Amino acid sequence: MLEGFANWFQRFLTSSPVDSALGDRGENVAAKYLRNLGYKILHRNFDCKFGEVDVIARDGQMLVFVEVKTRKDSEAVPEPDDQVNITKQHQMSKVAEHYLSRYGIPQPASRFDVLAVVWPRNVEPIIRHTKDAFESTVERADPRTIGK
Repeated sequence: MLEGFANWFQRFLTSSPVDSALGDRGENVAAKYLRNLGYKILHRNFDCKFGEVDVIARDGQMLVFVEVKTRKDSEAVPEPDDQVNITKQHQMSKVAEHYLSRYGIPQPASRFDVLAVVWPRNVEPIIRHTKDAFESTVERADPRTIGK
């Protein structure tokens, strides 16, 4: 619990209120978009000792770990979805592995999606959804062998 607070506090110190408000709006739009596609939202801003994932959802039998990147305009460089670099992919992979470890054997199928929300001035947001955007960077351990 203390590590979760420490992670939140670090993000609080390094983000501006404007960025945070835009990010929250983008995550709200992303969750609504996913629900409209038939996804069931299981968690928003899931936080653990390995980091945070914006949305965990179920698409049929598939668990989906979603990173949402929001920008003010389409001229942003780099593009929002390009912000999910190898470091972020590894962090999300560790969070996903931690989350999936709660399921035991067999673990459900899962994937990583990226939702880019571009919000031009005075216009509805533009959403780009990249399904299966990257593979996990963490080798899955067989839960039967953990601790042996």
